[in-house]
Amino acid sequence: MIKTAEAYHIPVLLEASIDGLNLRKGGVYVDATFGGGGHSREILARLDSTGRLFGFDQDADAAQNTMEDERFTFVRTNFRYLKNWMRYYETVQIDGLLADLGVSSHHFDNEQRGFSFRFDAPLDMRMNANGPTTAADIVNRYDEAALADVFYLYGEMRNSRPIAAALVKARTLKPITTTRDFIAAVEPFFKREREKKEMAKLFQALRIEVNSEMEALKEMLAAAIEMLKPGGRLAVITYHSLEDRIVKNIIKTGNAAGKVEQDFYGRTETPLKAVNAKVIVPDTEEQQRNPRSRSAKLRIAEKK
Repeated sequence: MIKTAEAYHIPVLLEASIDGLNLRKGGVYVDATFGGGGHSREILARLDSTGRLFGFDQDADAAQNTMEDERFTFVRTNFRYLKNWMRYYETVQIDGLLADLGVSSHHFDNEQRGFSFRFDAPLDMRMNANGPTTAADIVNRYDEAALADVFYLYGEMRNSRPIAAALVKARTLKPITTTRDFIAAVEPFFKREREKKEMAKLFQALRIEVNSEMEALKEMLAAAIEMLKPGGRLAVITYHSLEDRIVKNIIKTGNAAGKVEQDFYGRTETPLKAVNAKVIVPDTEEQQRNPRSRSAKLRIAEKK
């Protein structure tokens, strides 16, 4: 196993995801979520001198983990712009793409980024520190109905409306600018034994809204499918039901909504075929070694 910047992020399902790409030694590949570079290093280790790898990441911190290798190109941008940037690098087809979705351990452990309720920090949550909207902007500017929708759709919170109402009331007294401010306003709605789990859902919902994660994922997958060569592979690691549903639907039906489309003869028209009938999950040893992996699911598909 190739070592990586473990202080930044421990790669999840490393061997299974790279094996799933069925790498061609001289192929062209994309690591859509470069992060600490663990998956990228493993890919490069399996390519020959003619292979190429593009690593995408919108976080400036990830740039510190890049490696000096003429086969590797780091692209500091959101993976939703995959097609545009690959065209810029005069690459219209790829042999495979890997995406390890969600938030890295680096983000959760960075006290100043506001991703975790463990620390009192600015309510930020931007993956791209130069992004236009912070979590504080959303909490202080969205109306009650819009806030409730965010918590219900992206956090699957059944009590999203009273939580939204409480935040609107709290911000009339003073702006909600820190994680502590936010927690103080919503804490009364959670039972002590489920507080951490429910708080994690709220933070997840805000993070998804701040970074437009669902829209970005759909755009990236659509571009990846278009660019994959026949026989090319797509390997995606998900961590929650919302993103996993999108990936599953796109593999099964070719669209995020899961709408089955058929040709004149009643045959289902899909650009991909699933490689693994069941999702691949980390074994017990990996889950113990890396707690972040416990909710991970790997889906692999091949371009028809």
